[in-house]
Amino acid sequence: MTMTAKDGSIFTGLSAFPLTPMADDAVDERAFAGLVERLAAAGVDSITALGSTGSYAYLSGGERARVARLAVAHAGETPVFVGIGALRTSDVLANARAAEQAGARGLLLAPMTYQPLTHDDVVELFGEVASSTALPIIVYDNPGTTHFAYTTELYARLAELPAVASIKIPGKPLDVAATRERVAAIRAVVPSHVTIGISGDAHAATGLIAGCDAWYSVIAGTLPEPALSITRAAQAGRYDEAIAESARLEPLWALFAEFGGSLRVVAAIAEQLGLAPARCLPRPILGLDDAQRERVAEVVERLSLGEGAARPGGGVASADADHTTT
Repeated sequence: MTMTAKDGSIFTGLSAFPLTPMADDAVDERAFAGLVERLAAAGVDSITALGSTGSYAYLSGGERARVARLAVAHAGETPVFVGIGALRTSDVLANARAAEQAGARGLLLAPMTYQPLTHDDVVELFGEVASSTALPIIVYDNPGTTHFAYTTELYARLAELPAVASIKIPGKPLDVAATRERVAAIRAVVPSHVTIGISGDAHAATGLIAGCDAWYSVIAGTLPEPALSITRAAQAGRYDEAIAESARLEPLWALFAEFGGSLRVVAAIAEQLGLAPARCLPRPILGLDDAQRERVAEVVERLSLGEGAARPGGGVASADADHTTT
């Protein structure tokens, strides 16, 4: 049996989350444009700019608006979603306006916190965004970065908003049966048009097989090919193949866990392959040390993950194709 998806929804399949590379404390626009072009050329189903992998929380409003425009300009026909989360509602609304003006096809909204947020706070936030834009919204559940935990009841309250089109749930180390039960519990309380996407790359194959419509993927933003292999196998009902490909990448998933998450590892891979400048993460994030980078490089080589990493056209991508002004 093939994995089900919502007919005609752009919030299905593989959504790749690229880095927003930094150089000299500014966005490296050429490197970012190159990453986006690679993803579009690889055939991912959508590109999500300014997710956690895209370091959205570290960028100014102007930088985020510029990145949104670059993403749309270099993605071709591939739908682009843009992260708009911020601490203040007024900033979230400004980010939503900028994403809409850039030509984004959807918004990714995380409830960022300093003071703890209540569920009512979050419902009000999503309601204000929904009232301010015509774009559909992805509910972003990423407690590891936002320090806000959703419940199934909160999913249901948010999904009452017509603008909510997808829910991005965190992956957990559960088997297929347990994950299927979890997905079914969410589907039981949200409208049928709302897709469910899995995150947490190590658990993506399990999530897709268990009935998730989408994979919101970190690794796909830098290495789309292995993520596409997993996704297409699951979509076609070749579940053993999807599980086997994910298991092949276990050394990479293990580095994610050991080094405090995926961001530093993915940045090191992009730097190693010449897709991003050295030390491309926003300060104060230092990235991996030399010994850790050597271990990442060994895994990339052993798994042949660097193959096909050249940018489209064989050279450094240029951001000059976007003639909009900042």
